[in-house]
Amino acid sequence: MPASVETIAIVILAYLLGSIPFGLVLTKMAGLGDVRDIGSGNIGATNVLRTGRKDLALATLLLDAGKGAIAVLVCTNFASMELAPLAGSAAFIGHCFPIYLKFKGGKGVATFFGTLLAINPIVAVLSMLSWLLSALLFRISSLSALIASIAAPVFAYVLIPNITWLYTVFMTAVIFIRHKDNIGRIMGGTEPKIGKKSSADDENTANTDSSE
Repeated sequence: MPASVETIAIVILAYLLGSIPFGLVLTKMAGLGDVRDIGSGNIGATNVLRTGRKDLALATLLLDAGKGAIAVLVCTNFASMELAPLAGSAAFIGHCFPIYLKFKGGKGVATFFGTLLAINPIVAVLSMLSWLLSALLFRISSLSALIASIAAPVFAYVLIPNITWLYTVFMTAVIFIRHKDNIGRIMGGTEPKIGKKSSADDENTANTDSSE
């Protein structure tokens, strides 16, 4: 069955919302230049933190998460509750592949969690706890993000009595694709640990961020 006009409109608007590069906007407004020219070159909170502005990094994290949450909540309250997971997924894709930046965006973890939080807070909290436990055990941020993204569809399948978990599987797959370089370093034992730097971190800074 062809997609309805409402569905198409929701996807487009959510994608455009998700495409807003808040990290880039905030750092430019603060007079710090283009965040893509420093550190990893990514637009998310981790790289914004490299400017030395913790407040801007926190704002970026919250706004990036908020993109997914707002898309879900607006769709739920003003359009269709059934289409809310689709709206969140569209915002997530917008963050990862923003039209405003020639489809070169972040890795989507913050927006993923924001989307989950609006869809089902329990699933979101359990997934975040999975991240925290993994971080405590392995001390590798990217690995923790990957583990949490795998856990999320499992929690969603158990706790949400509809097909929402399929959208979660889709977003998890995209997160893994966006983390392909991190996965390679994890397999090779060269991925930097939380709070530490390695030679790989110095040489391959452009791909180490995992929460963007």
